[in-house]
This record gives sequence, structure tokens and C-alpha cells, in this order.
Amino acid sequence: MFLQELQLFNFKNYAEANLQFENSVNCFLGKNGSGKTNLLDAMHYLSFTKGAINPSDSQNIKLGENQFIIKGSFNILGKQKEVICSYQQGQKKIVKEDGQDYLKFSEHVGKYPLVLIAPQDIELIWDGSEVRRKFFDSLLSQIDHGYLEDLIIYATYLKQRNSALKLFAERGSIDQDLLASYNGKIITSAKRIFSKRREFLKEFLPVFQQHCKDLTDSKDEEMNIQYRSDLEGNDFEVLLDKNLSRDVMLQRTTTGIHRDDFLFLLNNNEVKRFGSQGQQKSFLIGLKLAEFQCITEKKKFKPMLLLDDIFDKLDDNRIGKLMKLVAEGTFGQLFITDARPTRCIELFKEIKLKAGLLNIENGAFLK
Repeated sequence: MFLQELQLFNFKNYAEANLQFENSVNCFLGKNGSGKTNLLDAMHYLSFTKGAINPSDSQNIKLGENQFIIKGSFNILGKQKEVICSYQQGQKKIVKEDGQDYLKFSEHVGKYPLVLIAPQDIELIWDGSEVRRKFFDSLLSQIDHGYLEDLIIYATYLKQRNSALKLFAERGSIDQDLLASYNGKIITSAKRIFSKRREFLKEFLPVFQQHCKDLTDSKDEEMNIQYRSDLEGNDFEVLLDKNLSRDVMLQRTTTGIHRDDFLFLLNNNEVKRFGSQGQQKSFLIGLKLAEFQCITEKKKFKPMLLLDDIFDKLDDNRIGKLMKLVAEGTFGQLFITDARPTRCIELFKEIKLKAGLLNIENGAFLK
């Protein structure tokens, strides 16, 4: 997959921009706050129909304006495709492919896959289970449309069930028919989500572990991921019935796949507690490289890879390992941001690879 052209109108700090990409590797260079990451965020919109940084569409409009437009021209396996994402204040967001509006944005996710490696990825290590679920949900949604549909169904009826629980608590009585209708929907989708998460991790884990080994060159570090779920060894319907009184009292559903976690382990201990900064970084890069490989294998083409300001966060050894993969042609189209232009230029000189260089200053492109 190759992004050939990116056009922006009133998106973040860009009043108007029109960029053509001819190289497989492209570097956006400039000081922090110049707008480098905003270009990557625009690409994220074209892939996921939403931003990676701020989920609020209205806050991604250029200050003082009332709408934004993002347009991308792609070549996928020899076919020309055009994606437009637009939002106007007070109206619904519109996403189009080749001039046709999507009725459901979920139909678009996975068609133009990308992998983003960014400084905020450290939240996968440090934060709670929701962030780790989101990582695997995003990955699975790009390669399995049915999985995404089940997630949407589960989230919709879980929200309705929680509203009903609040109503039951206020009334002091339970509407069993209403409860059964919600339970039926979430039970069916939850079982499929649980099964797919568990089976996918079996495929993902060895790929991830191999990337970690390649990054560290250490035989004493065993990186592992364990999946924890309320549904493991339990009938979900029985769990819901068993926890009903507690659910009504707390006015929320206290069991289900929305509480699942993926434990990140180093030598059987939590990597966030027992891993050094270097080990945590290796774990994160291993996750993202495994994500890239899994998407490539499932889609039969390489997704875009976005590297946002990661050279400041990695030591020379890990940067060298990553650049070796770039030189070997492991990735497809690659977009990199760097606040230190000379470093980026030197890195590509070392591996003798021609990269497209774009200097940015306050939303303007310098020649």
C-alpha cells in the first residue's frame, strides 16, 4: 500500500497543504510544535476515520475555522483509491472512498491499515488494562471485520444494560425480560470476542517474542504476554446471573470481556515493575513490529508504518536494529518525524537509502 498524495484543508495547524510522496521512506523534519505529528495524525484519520491523539473531531479543526478536510490518494496492489474524511462543526463527519459515502465507518477500518509507533505507546506498559485491550482490539479490527462488528455490538448493548441496571436500582425492581434481551446480545458477541482474542494471541506471541530477541540479543530475557478473562473456564451467562445483585447495587456490569487484560511479562514478572527502561522499550517495539508483521501476513500487503519522534526515545543499539530492518526492505511505506534533522539525514546516509525529506516550520513547508 502506497500513499501517493495527502491534501489538508484547515486541519490542526495547516490552513492548506498538498504533499506528494514518491519515496518509500519519508521524513518530516522540524522543531517540536511545527506540525510534523499532525501529518501522521491526518494519515491516521484516513485509516481509522479518527485521530490518534485527540478523539474530538471539533478540536482538530484549525483555530478560527469551522471545518476540516483530509484527502488521500492511494495505490493498493496496483489499484488507485481515494479516501476523503471531512468534518464540519455541528454536523456529522463524512468519510468517502472513491466518491461513495460510508454508511458505517466500521466498514472502512482495515482497508488502509497502518501501524503507529509513538512516544505515548509507553502507556501500554504503565497504564491499566483498557489501553492494552485497545491495542489488541485495534490490531484485530484491521484484520477481522467480524471482530470489529462484535466489539460494536458488545459496547452498544453493554451501555444499554448499564443504563437498565441504574434504572433497576432507582426503581428497586428488575425487569427480567429487558435484562434478558440485553444479556442475549452481549453473551453472543462476548463469546466470539473472547475466542478470537485467545486464538489470536497464540499466533501473535511467537512473532512478538522473536522480534524482542532480535532487538535485545539477550538469551536471559523472556518476554511474554498472558491473556486474562472472566470467561476463561466460566459460562458467561452464569456469571451474569451470579453477579446480578452486585451489578444492580453498583449500577454497572462487573463481569465480561470489557474487563479482560493482557499481562506484559519479563521473566514471569510484570515488565512495568521489574523491567528497565531499555527492556520496556524493547517490549514496545516488539509489540509494534509484531503488529506490522501480522497485518502484512493477513492482508497480503504491507501497511504504512508511522514512526513519531522515536529516535529520542531509543538508544543507539535499538535505533541501529530498526534501521537495519528499514535497509532490508522489511517495511513498505515509512513516515518518520524527527526534531533533529541532521540525525535523521545521517541515519539514512549510513544505510545508503534515499529518503524524502520535508522541513516544516509552524505548518509551513520549507524548501
